[in-house]
Amino acid sequence: MAIYMIERQFAEQLELSPDDARELAEINDDEQVRWLYSFLSADKRRTFCLYEADSSDAILRAAQRAGVPADVIVEVTHTLTPDGASHAIRESVG
Repeated sequence: MAIYMIERQFAEQLELSPDDARELAEINDDEQVRWLYSFLSADKRRTFCLYEADSSDAILRAAQRAGVPADVIVEVTHTLTPDGASHAIRESVG
């Protein structure tokens, strides 16, 4: 599976309840995508999410079903560290 970074912009501040998270997990399971984690902006109106999936189309389908934006979807393959080293993501994500 590939790793993707998804940028989402929300009209209002994001508030995610445990029930919301369970519903997202069910949709993701159906679409065979896995939410790894997200970063939330200080104003709570933008997220940067890391997902594992077979394709960006699967992520887009899950987002549409969940009623959440997926403004930018980018496949990522490596991380860069401050010392200039590059590491393949697939080796570090299990």
